[in-house]
Amino acid sequence: MHVDTLWSNVHLMTLDGEGLGVITDGVLACAEGRIVHVGPAGSDAHLQPTTRIDGEGRWISPGLVDCHTHLVYAGNRANEFEQRLQGVSYADIARAGGGIVSTVRATRAASPQQLAAESRPRLLAVRAEGITTIEIKSGYGLTLDDERKQLQVARALGEECRVNVVPTFLGAHAVPPGREAQEYTDEVCNVMIPAIAAEGLAEAVDVFCENIAFSPAQARQVFESARANGLAVKIHAEQMSNQHGAELAAGFGALSADHIEHLDDAGIAAMAAAGTVAVLLPGAFYFTRDTTLPPIAALRAAGVPLALATDSNPGTSPLTSPLLAMNMGATLFRLTVDECIAGFTREAARALGHGERIGRLAVGLDCDLAIWDIDAPADLVYRMGFNPLHARVVRGQPDLPASWSNT
Repeated sequence: MHVDTLWSNVHLMTLDGEGLGVITDGVLACAEGRIVHVGPAGSDAHLQPTTRIDGEGRWISPGLVDCHTHLVYAGNRANEFEQRLQGVSYADIARAGGGIVSTVRATRAASPQQLAAESRPRLLAVRAEGITTIEIKSGYGLTLDDERKQLQVARALGEECRVNVVPTFLGAHAVPPGREAQEYTDEVCNVMIPAIAAEGLAEAVDVFCENIAFSPAQARQVFESARANGLAVKIHAEQMSNQHGAELAAGFGALSADHIEHLDDAGIAAMAAAGTVAVLLPGAFYFTRDTTLPPIAALRAAGVPLALATDSNPGTSPLTSPLLAMNMGATLFRLTVDECIAGFTREAARALGHGERIGRLAVGLDCDLAIWDIDAPADLVYRMGFNPLHARVVRGQPDLPASWSNT
């Protein structure tokens, strides 16, 4: 059987099944951008590769997946960081016209070229740590034209940087200044979502359901519009208070409920029944100095899948390091090493509705890989400020290191 590329003398974290699915001394082959063989050394005798690569004992995982980011925006909010250090709450900053709305002003004022120029370094930073797929939300435009601009820039940056971008429409992120919440919700549902769906600019619709943002009734309205327009749904839920948003979203078959520090038992049960993924965001927990932990033990006990993400955004998690987010998941949320790695691969892919395409090393899936100079998987979670990425492979094509050649 002819294959394009075969990696041998490698250790594999397949993430196929439970745990990490480790194969020590394994082989992996791809053809036409998809994985066609995964197995132990010696299982490849029937394969005829065009390119054979000696992995020199390195580890290969699925390419990392960052399933919750707000990466495309203009400006920054370092001044708000200083305010919070002085004891001002996120909610008070938002009520005073800061927070999300301050980034909206900067993003609206930016040209597409400026928006791309400011966002590109953030995408390159996560790419440098093994990200091959990233979700990027809109939500800093809050008009149809400006939301469209964000999503178009996200798509263009993904193509330029060879990162698979999964776009999410988050028009219901904040109520624009001078608008009434219900009036704006009606516009999101009746104008924006139909247009975004018709133009193919997003795969899912998200909403920030919180006492400083959108009510559960308004979130329901957003979900109904998303469903009517053929888009999946996600939710920012229970970050600051229990609005029962996760339970509501699960009723719509939501892909994920994110943040969820104040999630209750009813929300957990609803998520478990619906297969809704819990996306944990330790960067925001850390940066806002939160003290209410997500109910990790109860989520585990209920069998709710646990994903991790950077939540890269200018106000509450200016984080562009998935490896540090893994460490935070372990140290702050007491996740295991296996959970942290699965949270940025298999479960993150599931949270995007792409679990049958990416996030595992399995025959038929895209050949998106991260190749690591590590002694054991725990090194990815254990070490801080250390990037052991040796190479990134997207649909079978490596972009690091350039020295690879036929052997």
